[in-house]
Amino acid sequence: MQNIYTADSTVRQRAPWWFNLAGQLLQPWVRIRRDPAEPAALLQAGVPVCYVIERDGFSDALILQRACREAGLPNPMQPMAGTRRRRSVFALARRDGWIFGRNRQRAPNEPLRQLVRSLEGTPERDFQIVPVSIYVGRAPSRDSGWFRVLFSENWVMVGRFRRLLALLLNGRDTVVHFSAPVSLRSVLDESAELTPERFARKIARVLRTHFHRIRAAVIGPDLSHRRTVVDAVLNAEPVRVAIAASAAKEKISHAKAWRKAHKLVLEIAADYSHPVVRSVSFLLANFWNKLYDGIAMHHFDKVRAVAPGYEVVYVPSHRSHADYLLMSYQLHVSGVVVPHIAAGVNLNLPAIGPILRRGGAFFMRRSFTGNPLYSVVFKEYMAQLIDRGVPIEYFTEGTRSRTGRLLAPRGGLLSMTVRAFLRAPRRPVLFQPVYIGYEKLMEGKSYIGELSGKPKEKESLLGLLRGLKVLRQRYGHVALNFGEPIELTPLLDAASADWRAASADPDAKPEWLNSVVDQLAERIQVNINRAADVNPINLLALALLATPKHAMAESDLLTQLELSKTLLEELPYSDRVTLTPMNPAAIIAYGEQMGWIQRVQHPLGDVLTVGGEQAVLLSYFRNNVLHLTAPAAWVACCFLNNRRMSRSSVLRLGRIIYPFIQGELFLPWDGEGFCAQLQATIDFFVRRGLLESANDGRTLERSAGQEDSAFQLKVIARSLIQAFERYYITIAALAKNGPHTMTGAELENACTLTAQRLSLLNELSAPEFFDKALFRGFIQKLRERRIVWTDDAGKLDYDSALDAIVRDARVILSREVRHSILKITPGGSEKEPVADEALSDDMSGTAAAQPRTTPTRRRGDKVPSDASAEDLHQRHVDAEHQAHAHSVLAPTADDENTSPRE
Repeated sequence: MQNIYTADSTVRQRAPWWFNLAGQLLQPWVRIRRDPAEPAALLQAGVPVCYVIERDGFSDALILQRACREAGLPNPMQPMAGTRRRRSVFALARRDGWIFGRNRQRAPNEPLRQLVRSLEGTPERDFQIVPVSIYVGRAPSRDSGWFRVLFSENWVMVGRFRRLLALLLNGRDTVVHFSAPVSLRSVLDESAELTPERFARKIARVLRTHFHRIRAAVIGPDLSHRRTVVDAVLNAEPVRVAIAASAAKEKISHAKAWRKAHKLVLEIAADYSHPVVRSVSFLLANFWNKLYDGIAMHHFDKVRAVAPGYEVVYVPSHRSHADYLLMSYQLHVSGVVVPHIAAGVNLNLPAIGPILRRGGAFFMRRSFTGNPLYSVVFKEYMAQLIDRGVPIEYFTEGTRSRTGRLLAPRGGLLSMTVRAFLRAPRRPVLFQPVYIGYEKLMEGKSYIGELSGKPKEKESLLGLLRGLKVLRQRYGHVALNFGEPIELTPLLDAASADWRAASADPDAKPEWLNSVVDQLAERIQVNINRAADVNPINLLALALLATPKHAMAESDLLTQLELSKTLLEELPYSDRVTLTPMNPAAIIAYGEQMGWIQRVQHPLGDVLTVGGEQAVLLSYFRNNVLHLTAPAAWVACCFLNNRRMSRSSVLRLGRIIYPFIQGELFLPWDGEGFCAQLQATIDFFVRRGLLESANDGRTLERSAGQEDSAFQLKVIARSLIQAFERYYITIAALAKNGPHTMTGAELENACTLTAQRLSLLNELSAPEFFDKALFRGFIQKLRERRIVWTDDAGKLDYDSALDAIVRDARVILSREVRHSILKITPGGSEKEPVADEALSDDMSGTAAAQPRTTPTRRRGDKVPSDASAEDLHQRHVDAEHQAHAHSVLAPTADDENTSPRE
């Protein structure tokens, strides 16, 4: 191939015969993967190229020459055009010579000085310096043996014999990383005041830093030994002060207090080992193939592009114990260093704990309360990892989600990370949210038991051995979706212009710190949800769990799946959401294959159904993607018990309810953004024929309850209706018991008991319906919005805004549901808590519920606007909110409580 990058076309590409022979002998043992795949696109045509490799070595030169030849790049073994150099490559670090360890080569800076001198007096000349990193044995493969992992790439400059063994054993896993070229002329012009010698030393330092950063990103930072980090923690000033304080408080000697601190550090610290990571990755390759049908990573290339130079903190969703291993394994095989993972001390089991520790796990206790020395030691250990540039992974939820929803984040580790950065802001911090999606969970049955009140089973080695029976099942596909990363520095800049001054005092806690941590935690959860993966099981769960018997005719299910996919495609939640490419028929077949749904054959058409326990398990996967359909579900909920509504009413009520839905589902929009989504959703429903638009789009109407379009709307609505029922339970419990009667904990307990009983009476298949954490979150949101507050006695008080919420609930919840909740809820009167008794007792619009002061309406009669119950309600609420009154027509009598088809 003609060399288009060489200025002197008469220069002949040549290398010694013995070099070419060695390359041919090595070729069967080496398989090269280039990064990027087409490095020629990085170079500038017509400018001579000089390659720089990190370490001198005969094998590295052979690998570089072959990689360049396969990529169509200039030959590194040819003379350097415009200079007296015989080769177009040099190394920054050199091995000792073969004889008595003497290095007989010139200093590594000499090639740079030669290139700089060649540019003197010739301003039109330039050289492209291309750093090339070569790693042998980086990625594991299924056919690699355990012995090979011992000779994988690391930080030590190994001898020639060990390098030869590494090539023979791991040469087929060789990565050649080409970095973007650097114009030597441009850098020289920027440093014109430096002498050639000083300039060469400066360029060498920059290149060494570059290689160090790339190597750290690929195989991890050079920790060399666990003792290094342990000693750094014990010698840190905060720990020394804490040791002295502990000795004085407990009246023990300083040496004994030091030994206590030393023991705590050893309990916490990881003992990262590259050979162990390689060995475990080799074992996991077979394990995943037995367990899963495939593991997909999406948007990882974007992470890989921005990660170098940052302290990366991975913050994934937490749904299974497999999360730890999946993340580490996938990052390792993708060429990125395995992060240090914060794991609960309950996982530090015999035999298992040491392996996890050598794989990067560091252990933390569930609570630091009552142990100030442990708290200081752990925080200092975190600070040391961040200061050294070690990538970290932890779960902001604090525990695995038992419901499939993202849990409210806990800010402890986030606060430690922010304070560690404030103490030494040398390397910017980047938080990387990751959505982990499954099609079946190993822990599914245990989650159901825990939500039903059974105690959590303690982790043990025996329990782990019993759990090996999971290998008998298949768990489908797994998706790891990398969300939009979050830089810490812009958040700090927005919080305080002089945040860097906080680094002067390591113990200082700025007043804005808590707000930054809360904002960061919220953004992490939002960005995790913005990277959701919608798999076939999610779509089946959304459809089938919305029917009373979890059954649907095959034709209806096909239509509903097509509607859901089209909705997600035409109204994308985020550009990082991924959607299964399967068509509706393939989704149903896959659900049957996975054992989630069963087919009941019938002469009039097959019915697809979900069994009782399977329905409970399936609710987990519906909850994974509930946030994606929240705008559509809200619009559909407005037409569950109403035939007609004005568009403005749907939007107005949406603004009122949105803060509560947002807090529960971590939605990304502000109030106006959510209204824009509602507008787009309404337009989509009109295009699909699910709603009809009248009065220039001001009025919306659905078809009668027996029509297909009404059925499809009800399926969409019922994915969110349980959230509104929980809200109503909370409001009803408050109103029935009255102000100044219940504490927050008492209200939370009353709501949980009410939901449990309602679930038993109605056979609800969603254990999260009575999840105490969801009630706690709603009550907290009521506090934040000052709808309820705590009085001086610790009891809850509220004002008339609570009545407005009750009145709005009438539009969404049927009279039957409201009556059931009021009857079950513990407290005083069962009368519905509404201040204005003139309002109709039912917003559902049944003929039976209409005031009997007028004759019963016949089908086809016009509905007088002044006789509409919903219109009366609308006028009252709009007056209370000082808004323009909107006319809302009442639904027809034949639509109340229409059951969806089975």
